Amino acid sequence: MAATAEAAALGNRLDRLPLSSFHRRLVIALAGMILFEWVETYAFAFVAPALRDQWGLSLSAVAAVAGVSQLGAFAGGIVGGYLADRIGRRRTMLAFVTVYCAATALCLIVQTPWQLIVARCAVHLGAQGMAVVAIVVLTEFVPAAARGRLQTYKVAVGSLGIPIAAWVGYFLVPQWTWGWRIVFGLGLFGIVFAWMIRRWVPESPRWLASCGDFVKADEVVRAIEEQCGIHPPAASGPAPAPLEPTPPVPASDRPRVAELLAGSHRRRFLVVATMWVAGLLAYSAYNTWTPTLLSETGLDLDDTLLLSAVLATAAPLGALVAVPLIDRWDRRRTQLVLGALTAVALLLFGLVRAPAAVLVLGCVVSLLFQMAVPFLQVYSAEVFPTRIRALGSGTANALSRIFNFAAPTLVAAVFTGLGYTAVFAFLAALSVTGGVVAIAFGPRTTGVSLEATPTPENHSAAEEPALP
Repeated sequence: MAATAEAAALGNRLDRLPLSSFHRRLVIALAGMILFEWVETYAFAFVAPALRDQWGLSLSAVAAVAGVSQLGAFAGGIVGGYLADRIGRRRTMLAFVTVYCAATALCLIVQTPWQLIVARCAVHLGAQGMAVVAIVVLTEFVPAAARGRLQTYKVAVGSLGIPIAAWVGYFLVPQWTWGWRIVFGLGLFGIVFAWMIRRWVPESPRWLASCGDFVKADEVVRAIEEQCGIHPPAASGPAPAPLEPTPPVPASDRPRVAELLAGSHRRRFLVVATMWVAGLLAYSAYNTWTPTLLSETGLDLDDTLLLSAVLATAAPLGALVAVPLIDRWDRRRTQLVLGALTAVALLLFGLVRAPAAVLVLGCVVSLLFQMAVPFLQVYSAEVFPTRIRALGSGTANALSRIFNFAAPTLVAAVFTGLGYTAVFAFLAALSVTGGVVAIAFGPRTTGVSLEATPTPENHSAAEEPALP
């Protein structure tokens, strides 16, 4: 009970802080790393048409590269989440950044489709492990009232990676046979932001408190308070046990995937997993397949890449539009509205063929998809207690990657059997699913402290127990 009260007190101190240079540096470091992670993750969509020409790849081969790469993301999500809860957020994030940068370098020298599959699988493993931990880190450091807003700024900066990959692909891929290698190589610039993470991002005090290391957690919070211009409170009484050094976490208390399907965590995990699976499948399929599908309708490579680059440019604008909304209204209801609007836009997109109409509706779809991303990211981290927050969020995200493993083949089959329009009708149905599930079964989290269990709206605040 004393440990729970001490953890809640540390959380309250973090929630009461004004936004400062510490929070700005935190967002810059994480967003910059996410930016180049997105460059690398979405690069394949903009080089796939060129690889089809150079290597003679069929649609099924393109699907294989995109699909098998998701196995790496699946492993990265689960292992990254587990390690972040087991050994710490900061060490895990730096380890996966190293894997990601090394795998990016491998993409520059691949010579065959099989080599590309292996390299892309490793890229997705490192990128996904780093990304799921970055979501949790930002969630645990930021005051509750600004949690969604700063997560959205991170997404807005990170999503610049999509148009960067698209425009570099447009200018380089058609001009040189090796242009696609430069697009893949852009991810190496993430090394700069990896250095920023190492320098600016401390270990999460909430995670330290969940491990019983209240002394270290208090030191981190005090350092942040000083950077925010707040005089840290004087220590009152002896520090809670255990004192330095912190003993190892007993095996029985270590995070386990099985916990996500037990007790009170099951419902939250299933809700979040459904949101990730449906949302990411629609979002990823749209971004990955649109350039190739447009080329199959008769557009040449230059026109396809130009249209795709313009569509990708709308993505960061969507995150910026979400900034004033994400902490204002219930995230679940906003997610439902965004999903419904996206479904309508996708249906219209699948019906038009004129380049101008494709351009306008495609920009709307990209904007709406990107508006929904920060809502999903912050919500999936808020619903779990600190001890299994990274594991729960990461595993839910990872499950979406397994479905994405089959998605490219599924999209190819829908396109081959039912046609171009049917693909976007399928994506429209997926887009609205997450919001429906969240509003029907998910807890409310907007503005709720991470140390308080989010509960459905029909429960009173008095019924909300504290999390360990």
